[in-house]
Amino acid sequence: MNLKSFRNFLLLCALVLVASSCNKGTSNTTGWKYNNAKYGGFQVVDNYEQDTPPGMVLIGGGTFTMGRVNEDVYTEWNHYPRRVTVNTFYMDQYEISNRDWREYVYWMDLMYGGKVSKKCRPDSTVWRDEMAYNEPYLNYYFTHVAYDMYPVVGVTWEQATDYCVWRTDRVNERILMENGVIDFPDFAAIYRDSSKTDNDTIAKSKVFNMGKYEKVNDYTPDNEKSPITNAFGDVRKTTMNDGLMLPNFRLPTEAEWEFAAYGVESQEGMENYDNRRIYPWDGSQTRNPQRKSRGKIMANYVRGRGDMMGVAGDLNDKATITAPVNSFWPNEYGLYNMAGNVNEWTMDVYRQTTTDELQEYNPFRGNVYLAPVKDTASSYELDNLGRLRYDFEYKKMTQDENEVASVSSESSEDSGEENYGDGSEESAAEQPVEEAVPEMIAANGLTHADSVLTRLAYDKRNYNDGDVRSGYDGQGGKWKDVSIDPDMATKRLYDADDPADPEGMLSTKITNRTRVYKGGGWKDRAYWLSPAQRRYLEQDKCTSDIGFRCAMHRVGADRGNNAKK
Repeated sequence: MNLKSFRNFLLLCALVLVASSCNKGTSNTTGWKYNNAKYGGFQVVDNYEQDTPPGMVLIGGGTFTMGRVNEDVYTEWNHYPRRVTVNTFYMDQYEISNRDWREYVYWMDLMYGGKVSKKCRPDSTVWRDEMAYNEPYLNYYFTHVAYDMYPVVGVTWEQATDYCVWRTDRVNERILMENGVIDFPDFAAIYRDSSKTDNDTIAKSKVFNMGKYEKVNDYTPDNEKSPITNAFGDVRKTTMNDGLMLPNFRLPTEAEWEFAAYGVESQEGMENYDNRRIYPWDGSQTRNPQRKSRGKIMANYVRGRGDMMGVAGDLNDKATITAPVNSFWPNEYGLYNMAGNVNEWTMDVYRQTTTDELQEYNPFRGNVYLAPVKDTASSYELDNLGRLRYDFEYKKMTQDENEVASVSSESSEDSGEENYGDGSEESAAEQPVEEAVPEMIAANGLTHADSVLTRLAYDKRNYNDGDVRSGYDGQGGKWKDVSIDPDMATKRLYDADDPADPEGMLSTKITNRTRVYKGGGWKDRAYWLSPAQRRYLEQDKCTSDIGFRCAMHRVGADRGNNAKK
């Protein structure tokens, strides 16, 4: 046997070995056949590849230097450079537009009536200014067809988070309907149902949402002829193991947003990039350097005092206020307006020292660990919108902590329609845990320390910055008592508000509900266009120059679950 034949023989042996060890129809550990009723019926899906969600683009994850790239003019020292890594994820190509938001409001009105849909509408009064005539924007910006493709503004962080929950439900509902798994609702009957405002039957039985579909056994909207069956031929609910449904839409983290905005990728085979960008484009200027469009403004911002769009006849950014979401040039990832037009909400809670403390991988501040609430019969509780109620992960707590969490969930009456759009976990899977509950604690014989320990264990928004490890109580220099309420701890550190203390006037007023926004907007100077710059606003506030776009986690391998390379 010559050398060439011997090599071919070894290659053949290797292929046979790989094929035998990767038999997709048989378990590698037991030898039992998959998807076979005779062998018990265990079902698997091979060659899964996550579909790109509608309106999104894939952002390949990696490492980058997050933080300041130019002079800190305002000397805030809140974005020190730091090397971090983000996972591969998806992000909307465009900012959420007025048309997108009107679709959302329409659907909420169709299914729940005007009481709920009214709370979904943007706050048009953000356009008012005491010394400017902006009433036309107040009257027409959200409602007139001329502004359909302009970014929605006047929405709070809480409303944006609710939108992400709604979008998750609608996209997955469409996927299941188009694949014959569930039937299309009778929208005509729902439209004519005059009792839907006061009757929660529609919300709990006819409105599809992911949490209810996955966990509530009594909710079975599946088609009798659904293609999703078990190995014995019986129709069953689809699960994430089937690969049909997509993960949750959400706001991007601050690190994801900044990474996506720069859009810098290494040349293949180099594993390095030399450009340390100031903006989402190359160079230190805000004009296009390319020959075809040389001199054109790259983003919608204020060039100078009183110059919102340039001189008539030769306008620079051609937009007095916002511009359509597909305006200007996209970055290397294909994302539009990652600088200028409107600032954008991120998921993070703001702290000045965040970049000093975060993890190196998928950095994020704002975790609140929650779990669906069950009643005394171990059935999942639903709110007035037909969504699962959430509370702290009480099932994983100690006996004392479990008692606190159970009482907390049973005592909560501000759910469903009453708090829709306020970021509560009934509407956005995130509980506004900072509301005080002293009456509930006293009424049930619970100690303040028990309640606080529960929150300390599962509310990490002020972790290492406002909690017991990071501040003094001002009484002899002792550390704060471990039982202090997390929100009171943050208030002590950032908002003393003590009339006897002159320094209280200089406090930042930061709370656990203060969220980061980035990107610069139509009324900002060029300084704020850098993706590294960060500002903050309370999550229940809104302005005329803050919008948002959604993100989604990439499940499986970063380069594709079925990649050949």
